[in-house]
Amino acid sequence: MNIPSNLLYTKDHEWIKIDGLYATIGITDFAQSSLGDVVYVDIEKLDEFLEAGEIFGVVEAVKTVADLYMPLTGEVIETNSALEESPQLVNSDPYGDGWIIRIKLNDNQVSKDLIDASAYSDLVSTE
Repeated sequence: MNIPSNLLYTKDHEWIKIDGLYATIGITDFAQSSLGDVVYVDIEKLDEFLEAGEIFGVVEAVKTVADLYMPLTGEVIETNSALEESPQLVNSDPYGDGWIIRIKLNDNQVSKDLIDASAYSDLVSTE
């Protein structure tokens, strides 16, 4: 399982790459593997300001449907339009072309609920 050390993670299996006041968010390799073949990604929150913990979308897979939760407070400024035609990018490249949204952070404070790669590795090893 791939867990890049340069990212932050949530216990809900999202990854976050922070760049100043912006963040890119997707689901982890563990999450995409658990879901199975992703067939649809639904994000209807573009240009909306959301609090950490709010649902920002849904991933539909052959096995199940899963809600996506905001790991940080901010405004959704971009969605990955490539997922409309190729939702399987979430499976094949979860940390690259399979990213889901980009947000502008409300401030530059990182939530204490986010964990590093080592802690995330420990988390998924128990699931």
